[in-house]
Amino acid sequence: MAHLNLRRPENVSGDFYVDTSCIDCDTCRWMAPEVFIEAGEQSVVHHQPANEAQRLAALQALLACPTSSIGTVEKPQDVKAAQLSFPIPVEDNVYHCGYHSENSYGAASYFIELPEGNILVDSPRFTPPLIKRLEKMGGIRYMYLTHRDDVADHQKFAEHFQCQRILHKDDITADTRNVEIQPTGTEPIELAPDILIIPVPGHSKGHTVLLYKNKFLFTGDHLAWSNELHQLYAFPDYSWYSWSEQIKSMRELANYTFEWVLPGHGRRYHTDTETMRDQMHKCVAWMEGV
Repeated sequence: MAHLNLRRPENVSGDFYVDTSCIDCDTCRWMAPEVFIEAGEQSVVHHQPANEAQRLAALQALLACPTSSIGTVEKPQDVKAAQLSFPIPVEDNVYHCGYHSENSYGAASYFIELPEGNILVDSPRFTPPLIKRLEKMGGIRYMYLTHRDDVADHQKFAEHFQCQRILHKDDITADTRNVEIQPTGTEPIELAPDILIIPVPGHSKGHTVLLYKNKFLFTGDHLAWSNELHQLYAFPDYSWYSWSEQIKSMRELANYTFEWVLPGHGRRYHTDTETMRDQMHKCVAWMEGV
């Protein structure tokens, strides 16, 4: 939990604050931008919540923070309502899990609710409030892992829900050697109707993305929106396997149709398919010039 004696001096006065344990993962800033901003390579509170919606968003960010760096001066009496709000709807039957894990440097994870069995995309923290909510929503059939970095509490989820984990063989490590489904190669794999696993080597050798209904693209660390550049982009400083291969992967990904980019790190992005296609080509051009 956050410590008041470590409260950053850049916080405005009031109930919510960020302490010096913040790892600058950006989670709170995109979840509750009216409340949190960046200052000195860490987050701070720049406005206290002004209404119920902003307070709920701030509490959601508090619960999602991977390092418990957000606190309140007064014990929040409405934290239970915030816990029950997870997973948070994105659109249709797609949700943001919250409860980001420090082991994944605060990466976001997602939940797809399906009649034939739900899919957890990457790993949130294994924490009782979220587990109870996921149980009520029908549990987990598949735990799809985009790449080796954001696996966090995968073993605990597998044991509790008896779900089948999916991680490309080229990204298997000692920690994930028991993953049940290990796709190989670079060809797309149909997991189920309307659900496609697309290999995108670059950030890591075995990185894949998940395309659902030609609408939602779960991108891990391959692709995200940049508020600074005002466009889709990749992470050249964190392309651990091959930047040239990642450019090639991005060119191929630009041929697919989708409306949502839902990343692990970086900002999400939603637009119409034509604008998204233009953004993808702009992203490739930017990558080629880096």
